[in-house]
Amino acid sequence: MEQSVFNFKEIQEREERLAPGHRMCAGCGGTIAVRNVLKALHPGDKAVVGNATGCLEVSTYTYPYTAYQDSYIHTAFESAGATLSGAETAFKALKKRGKIDETYKFITFGGDGGTYDIGLQSLSGAMERGHDMVYVCYDNGAYMNTGIQRSSATPMYADTTTTPSGKCSNGKPQTRKDLAAIMAAHNIPYVAQTTFISNFKDLYVKSERAIYTPGPAFLNILAPCPRGWRYDTPDLPEICKLAVETCYWPLFEVIEGKWIVNYRPKNKLPLEDFLVKQGRFKHLFKPENQYLIEAFQEEVDRRWEELLTRSDS
Repeated sequence: MEQSVFNFKEIQEREERLAPGHRMCAGCGGTIAVRNVLKALHPGDKAVVGNATGCLEVSTYTYPYTAYQDSYIHTAFESAGATLSGAETAFKALKKRGKIDETYKFITFGGDGGTYDIGLQSLSGAMERGHDMVYVCYDNGAYMNTGIQRSSATPMYADTTTTPSGKCSNGKPQTRKDLAAIMAAHNIPYVAQTTFISNFKDLYVKSERAIYTPGPAFLNILAPCPRGWRYDTPDLPEICKLAVETCYWPLFEVIEGKWIVNYRPKNKLPLEDFLVKQGRFKHLFKPENQYLIEAFQEEVDRRWEELLTRSDS
């Protein structure tokens, strides 16, 4: 697709497809993700928006009211991929029969619980079948809506209600699932990882590419949660920036199988700069737990080098 010129002022002045007045928490990354993904829709284009059960759904939709300006489908936790792939198939059938003249884009949102875990099967199926749709994961690293339980997106050593830190545990012992790589292994046209940095250019550009690339596309957006991560609301942009600068959350794309790193820090920051801003990692900064930070750093470095190898090959 031909990429439009990025004009921050023009994009932010586009109509709000996610109306204000929803009930998401102050400092939540989820609604920032949704708002900016939907702003990547070109003016006048129509969309069908899907939403797996989760924080986003319960806070933006209470029948008969919705915060979405486009057609909206709330679907069960495990079936966001299946629901939107079905809607996309129905649209194509009706279009072929001449019963619909308009063109629609199909975009569905799910948290990491409904994407990495419960909804992985329907997401995988939708991507493998080649539906012309975008699946957006707003990754806040736990099941925040139901009480901050660990998910397979939860980073190692994070304190959650099911992996509490204390005398018997150092937090979650497992590493985070690399879902973007799993989606890339489906050989779909477009996969990208992004978050909120600078003037949202990276988020906008990747959202537009995902929406207007024919076929299935997947976006993984780091979307911090103030309650689960335990940070002060104004710290949201800085936390996202530190996630990128420490290479905990690299910015990359996979376009038709080609891996592209979008940003390589000139001075890669130590991981602890990212961790120290979050209460869920408070226990790591006890003197006796320094080895845990070192182990976490080694894992981040390993994944970063693996990504560089993929992109340079």
